[in-house]
Amino acid sequence: MEQKKPLDEDRATLKRIARRVMIERHLLPDFSPEAVAELEGILSPAGIQSLPPAELPGIRDLTALPWASIDNDDSRDLDQLTVAEKLPGDTVKIRVAVADVDALVKSGSAIDEHARHNTVSVYTAAEIFPMLPEKLSTDLTSLGLGAERLAVVVEMSIGADGALRGSDVYRARVVNHAKLAYNSVAAWLEGNAPAPEGIGAVEGLADNLRLQDRTAQKLKLLRHVHGALSLDTIEAKPVFDGETLRNLEVEERNRAKEIIEDFMIAANGVTARLLASKKLSSIRRVVRTPKRWDRIVEIASERKFRLPESPDSGALDQFLVKEKAADPLRFPDLSLSVIKLLGSGEYVADPPEGAPPGHFALAVKDYAHSTAPNRRYADIITQRLVKAGIAGQAAPYTFAALDELARHLTDAEDASRKVERQVGKSAAALLLTSKIGESFDALVTGASDKGTWARLIAIPAEGRVVRGFEGMDIGDKIRVVLTAVDVERGYIDFAKAGTGRRLPRRPASS
Repeated sequence: MEQKKPLDEDRATLKRIARRVMIERHLLPDFSPEAVAELEGILSPAGIQSLPPAELPGIRDLTALPWASIDNDDSRDLDQLTVAEKLPGDTVKIRVAVADVDALVKSGSAIDEHARHNTVSVYTAAEIFPMLPEKLSTDLTSLGLGAERLAVVVEMSIGADGALRGSDVYRARVVNHAKLAYNSVAAWLEGNAPAPEGIGAVEGLADNLRLQDRTAQKLKLLRHVHGALSLDTIEAKPVFDGETLRNLEVEERNRAKEIIEDFMIAANGVTARLLASKKLSSIRRVVRTPKRWDRIVEIASERKFRLPESPDSGALDQFLVKEKAADPLRFPDLSLSVIKLLGSGEYVADPPEGAPPGHFALAVKDYAHSTAPNRRYADIITQRLVKAGIAGQAAPYTFAALDELARHLTDAEDASRKVERQVGKSAAALLLTSKIGESFDALVTGASDKGTWARLIAIPAEGRVVRGFEGMDIGDKIRVVLTAVDVERGYIDFAKAGTGRRLPRRPASS
């Protein structure tokens, strides 16, 4: 059993582990000298003078609109702004402005090659490994407060029923007039707190955000009518007191997050359809038909709900809605089980005349990542395709190149998630070192030939069940004893309660 390091070393320990795991997963923790030199060139007086001018042909001036960003409290890499406009009748025009990252990050540049390699920003418990240099992602290509920036705008007219009535995509100049945070906006929308200061400082923004909220709820309702899934998982965020790790805090869904989520899903659909209309190939994000539908049916049956034998997203959502209403506190556990059984998403190249497989969990056929280009390389690729499409230019990528990129995006994004999970487990191991031998209620989150895993219900920590796992399957609720931890490898070991003495530490290679 590993002894816990002094508390004041927690952050340093996790940072060291994060960098090691990045390298083990073949990801780049640092920018190359060439990328650093390239950034210095962009920031030099000559580089600043050569930045794209705002007054380019076809660039609309939308700086006067009451644009606002809603993101995490500490987010600085702001990818999108939103604004609503009431139209005659019951129609609402929603505009989503996406940072024009491609204006500064050119294909084939050293900075672009780093982003292409890692494909995403990697958010670990103690350190963020940004996909782009922070001077870009948190400044020059970020839609920061008060800064005039170039953007790609997705415009959508939404009917009273939440259906898309019309859309357009174009380039524009925008200004972020209010930098807002999810939790404080949600508390205000739900009537539990006064409006955040940033809202009151912008005339008409309060009414605009309420209109955005109502429209997002209509979009959400229509998606669920079509079979989108009501999933609600637990995400743990480490809480530090200086350099000391004190807790894992659970982040919950709220109305403000749903505004951004539903607008981004809609905007990604518009983007995909635009590329198809321009006869351009694209990269889509898909979640195919569930691989373990039979186990999902079994879990539903255990809760007295009958699902059809063939995968049906609408029926599955009815089951999820029923369970959330019946037991909201335990619903994230059920959601986690369903997500594991649905399988992971993947990127696929889609020819303009193709029939995309769609996204099972979102109940959409058209879904191209396009709204987070500071954080995801897939979105930079899509942005380049979109800009070519609206300018009537040739595609910047061949279908063969997109097909190769899609496979790389899937592999690299999977590697980044494994880094985040592994460092998250190291953080959980730090918190649990003083609890060896204690018993906990847990949920089985993985069961295969490779092993059985469970997540504690009281503390958002997942580990391997090393004894007493026979007969367990995803979704089972069990009682476990914490038997060992290994902070360096992110290992947490459990045994089913009542199965005897603790086993020695399993080998690091297992």
